[in-house]
Amino acid sequence: MRKIVVGALILAMPLAAAAEAETFAFDPPHTFPHFALDYAGYATIYGRFDKTAGRFTIDRAAKTAALELAVETVSVTTGDNERGSRARTRDEHLRTADFFNVAEFPRMTYKSTNVKFNGEDPAEIEGQLTLLGVTRPLTLKVDRWVCKVHPFYKKFGCGGNASGVLKRSEFGMKIFLPVLGDEVRITIMFLGMKQ
Repeated sequence: MRKIVVGALILAMPLAAAAEAETFAFDPPHTFPHFALDYAGYATIYGRFDKTAGRFTIDRAAKTAALELAVETVSVTTGDNERGSRARTRDEHLRTADFFNVAEFPRMTYKSTNVKFNGEDPAEIEGQLTLLGVTRPLTLKVDRWVCKVHPFYKKFGCGGNASGVLKRSEFGMKIFLPVLGDEVRITIMFLGMKQ
């Protein structure tokens, strides 16, 4: 009988290990938020932040997860970084107190409060976004989720895309309203490598 119990425990060990939470660190070159908003009724303007850091944990068996992401606001870019005869570029203007005020608020952060699953995969992240010293709820839909061994890093990772919508005026960014759109669509490309 003792051999049967010991054998059952040995067989159960891999299952117990698989059910534990795993931690992943965001890979900065492959994790960055994009944003899009209406530009004066003409077109949609796009931008992104190039410097991020953070981590997430996930227990797919228990259907629990948590994440934290920090974004360096000075890294904002819309592709307009050459002044020419102008006093400043659009990207320089975005870093001023009119928009992201990077001198006073060098980071914006996002921290999950709840993660909803579809089967074993995260489907929706409820969290708090802090921008310009204001913290408000932001829900992100996980549009794509893939976990596998990275072909170049040779390490296990999970990545994909998540998206959501916010109103910049709710964070105090009201310049040029309503000519420059209030609604901002967020899309985050992310890759986390297992720690």
